[in-house]
Order: sequence, then structure tokens, then C-alpha cells
Amino acid sequence: MKPDATTQTSAPGPAVRALARFGRGSELVLDHAGALGTLAWQVVVSTVRLRVPRRELLRQIYIMGIESLPIVFVTGALAGIVTSQQGGYQMTGAIPLYVLGSLVVETVVLEMGPVLTAIVLVGRIGARITAELGTMKVSEQIDAYHSLGRDPVSLLATPRVLAGVIALPVLVGFADIVGILAGMVAARLDVGLGYESFLYGARLFWHSYDLVYSLLKALVFGLAIPLISIHMGLRTKGGAEGVGRTTTDAVMFMTLTILILDAIFPPLLLN
Repeated sequence: MKPDATTQTSAPGPAVRALARFGRGSELVLDHAGALGTLAWQVVVSTVRLRVPRRELLRQIYIMGIESLPIVFVTGALAGIVTSQQGGYQMTGAIPLYVLGSLVVETVVLEMGPVLTAIVLVGRIGARITAELGTMKVSEQIDAYHSLGRDPVSLLATPRVLAGVIALPVLVGFADIVGILAGMVAARLDVGLGYESFLYGARLFWHSYDLVYSLLKALVFGLAIPLISIHMGLRTKGGAEGVGRTTTDAVMFMTLTILILDAIFPPLLLN
């Protein structure tokens, strides 16, 4: 006996399925955005009320800043060398060689220094914070803070966010300096550009706002990296497997955020 036509249910069409996926994706994005906004507000309140453990803040600054210097020096030097080599390769007889000095300085300060330093710290700092807080979450240590009447945001989140905001601009400043010096040496070795000519070209097209722009980028990146990693860590569930999955998602999320913010900066601050 055939079922009545009115009781049969047809599978949803491609348009319905696409709309459903879009709805689920939009809901997830709004959920993360709302949670990040709430976390950022709680960090601001904790900072204004001076509910920040100073010892933990100094420890996080040491971990994010001092311990990151070697990898930042290497990253900055390689950025300057590669920029100088590629720029020297593109130079022709019609372009004065001293322009290479401006190319290296502007590229390192405006782009390579802040972005590469931030991406390196995503792997070194962001993944570490996510895994650390994620482990605390799945082992119910975060719940223990709540049961004892302690605020996990003040104790765990605020010191890390403030440390990122303080440490990353300093690290980017070092990366810029090392990158310029390495690019200057590479230009001398590759195309025979003297140091005086390199510095002449660098000064010729230099704007005082360039350094401010670079440090503003670093400040925003230094806020985004710990904020996202803390947010993802506090949402971890599912034991050790969940910690690994959340850490991977957090690294991807932070990297995309850095690239999106980097694309937003020029139309906002350079026009």
C-alpha cells in the first residue's frame, strides 16, 4: 500500500541546504563575536579597577617579550634580507640603486615587521595560551576558581591581554630595527649599495608617521592574539582531544584575524 502523498516529506533542495549552512555559520560568527566582546569588556573593567595581579602580569610580559626576542630577531633579519634581495633583483639600470634603501625600510616597517612578528607569536604565544587555558578548562580548574569566588578573567585573562599589548609593540620595534640593518648589509653584499646611499634612499621617502603606523599595527595585533586565544581556551571541551582541536582552530582563527586586520589598516590610516 502506497503512503498518502500528503504524508511524504521531500528532501530539502540545494538552496535550502545552502541557506541552512549560511544560517549556522552566521550564528557561529555572532556567537564568537559576542563572547569576544564580553571578554574584552571584562578585561577593561578588571584593568580600570586595578584587579590585575602584578606578579602574573610581569611573568607574562617576560614570557611574551623577553623569551620571544630570539625568534623575533631571526624573523626580522630574514624579512630584511629577503626584501633586499628581491628588491635588488628587480632593480634595473633605469632605477637608482639608493631607492632600494627606501624599499627595504618602508616594506619592513609598514608590513613585514608587524605582520611576520604577529604571525610568529600566534604560534608561540597564542597556541600556548589556548592550550594552557583549555587544559585548565577541561580539568575543571576554571570551575574551581568560580567556586572559590575568584574571577578567572582578572586572574588569567587580563594579565595576558595587557602583556600582549605591552610586549608586541616593543618586539615589532626590535624587528623593524633588525630588519633594516640586515637589509642594509644584504644590499651591500648583493648589489654593492653603500651604507650611505642606502640611508640616503631610506631618508628620501621616509615619513615620520610610518613608525607610528607600524606600532599601531603591533598594538592591535597584541590585543587580538591573547584575546582570541583566551576566548578559545575558555570554550574548550572534550578532554585532551578537545584541547588539540581548539588550539588548532585558535591558530587558524588568529592568523586569519591578523591578515584581515592588516588589510583593513591601509584604507583606514594611510588614506
